[in-house]
Amino acid sequence: MRVIWAPRAIARAAEIAQYIAADRPGAAAAWVEQVFAKAATLGRHAGRGRRVPEVDRDEIRQVLHGKYRIIYRIDPKRVVVLTVRHTRQQWDAADVVPPDA
Repeated sequence: MRVIWAPRAIARAAEIAQYIAADRPGAAAAWVEQVFAKAATLGRHAGRGRRVPEVDRDEIRQVLHGKYRIIYRIDPKRVVVLTVRHTRQQWDAADVVPPDA
């Protein structure tokens, strides 16, 4: 399956990287590489993530990357990364709105 990133997910990953880079630029670059690498594995193992409890839909899942949740949707022919969120961040239902809606 193909893995694509919604614009919101890219923007959130960039915001997180900027936050990390304020204190540790090298760590921010490594974090970006790692989060994209972890998301890329979803193409082969999309079902491994857990359902997102706030949504409770089978096709909306998450995998953890450190203190961050990579939230994605499984479509018939692709995996769409919807957002990346800190585990302590307040839930925003807009994060799971389909990017093409």
